[in-house]
Amino acid sequence: MINYLTGTLSRKSPTEIVVDVGGVGFAVSIPLSTYERLPDVGSPVQILTHLHVREDAMQLFGFATEGERELFRLLISVSGIGPRTAQGILSGARTMELRDFIAEGNIGALTSLPGIGKKTAERLIVELRERVAKMESGEHGDAGPDASATIRGETLMALVSLGYTRQSAEKALRSALTELGARRVTVEELLKLALKSTPR
Repeated sequence: MINYLTGTLSRKSPTEIVVDVGGVGFAVSIPLSTYERLPDVGSPVQILTHLHVREDAMQLFGFATEGERELFRLLISVSGIGPRTAQGILSGARTMELRDFIAEGNIGALTSLPGIGKKTAERLIVELRERVAKMESGEHGDAGPDASATIRGETLMALVSLGYTRQSAEKALRSALTELGARRVTVEELLKLALKSTPR
């Protein structure tokens, strides 16, 4: 098991990075929450990892914090949620926020996240509610784009109502949140920025 990588960040995008470790480039899939904490390309970096093994491939997933990795592993333990879906879910909400959604049984907030329908949200709540409650509360540096789940959900619904597909709307929303950083915004401000981010 590869627990972490320490090396030089040679490439980064919102979904994947390449870490150069002693001249070997490791491709690592990441959620948006991890991307927001990365240093500049060319800088030293340490990334926590999870190695996902299938019959036909091995894939590394990377995380900036232990809380992200722990929650990722809980998500993929749920029937119907693979690593790519879990990666998308972690891109749509901060770690503490997602734990709260599950612990509180907030189906509406969960279904606003990428890849989660009502049945999947219900499975997450049933299977993970007690387990997320046991996770340590609070996580140093666990700040992400400062837009609440309600604001993100309303913006996503507005984009879909304007004719975007769910996939395009989620992409536009992620792009807008990345640009915003930690600034607080209203639905109107986030929607305007998302509309500029990705053409329909």
